[in-house]
Amino acid sequence: MKKSTLTLIIILAVVVIFGGCGVSKYNSIVRQDQAVKSKWSNVEAQYQRRADLIPNLVATVKGAANFEKETLTQVMEARAKATQITIKGDDLTPEKVQQYQAAQGQLSTALGRLLAVSEAYPELKANQNFRDLQAQLEGTENRITVARNDFSTAVQDFNSTVSTFPNNIVAGFGGFKAKEYYMADKGAENAPKVQF
Repeated sequence: MKKSTLTLIIILAVVVIFGGCGVSKYNSIVRQDQAVKSKWSNVEAQYQRRADLIPNLVATVKGAANFEKETLTQVMEARAKATQITIKGDDLTPEKVQQYQAAQGQLSTALGRLLAVSEAYPELKANQNFRDLQAQLEGTENRITVARNDFSTAVQDFNSTVSTFPNNIVAGFGGFKAKEYYMADKGAENAPKVQF
C-alpha cells in the first residue's frame, strides 16, 4: 500500500471518529435542550392550573364574606397579568423569564393577601368549598415548586453540558447557549407580614 493511500485512510478514520463523536455530542445537547423546554412547559402548566382555580376561590370568598373588594380586585388583576405573559420553550431569554416570574410573583402576593384576609372571617374558614379550594391552591403551590425545581435541574444539566469541553465547541456550532434559571422572587428571603 502506498504511503499516500495509508495517510488518506488514517485521515478519513480520524474524521469519521471525530465526526461520530461530534454528532453524538450534538444529539445529547439537543435532548437536554428539549428536556429544558419540557420542564418549562410543566412550570407553565402548574401556573395555569393555579390561574384556573382562582376564579372559583374568589367566587367562594365573595359569596361567603362581604369584605375588602380591593383585595379581590387585586387578585383578579394579578391573575389577568400573569396569564397574559407566556414564553415559548425556544425563547427562554433572561428578560422574558424575569418578566414571567415577576407577574407570577405579583399573583402569589395577591393570593397571600386574600388568604390572610379570609382568616378573619370564621364563617368563610368553616365553609367546605373554601377549605377545598384552599387545599387545592396549597397543592398547586407545591406542584409549582416541584416544577420550578425540575426546570432548574434541567437547566443546570444543560448549562453544564454546553459549557464543558468539547461540548462547548459542538454547542457553539449548533447555536446552543446557556439557559436562564428560574430565580426566587426579590424579597422572598423575608417572611411576609400579615396584618388585619
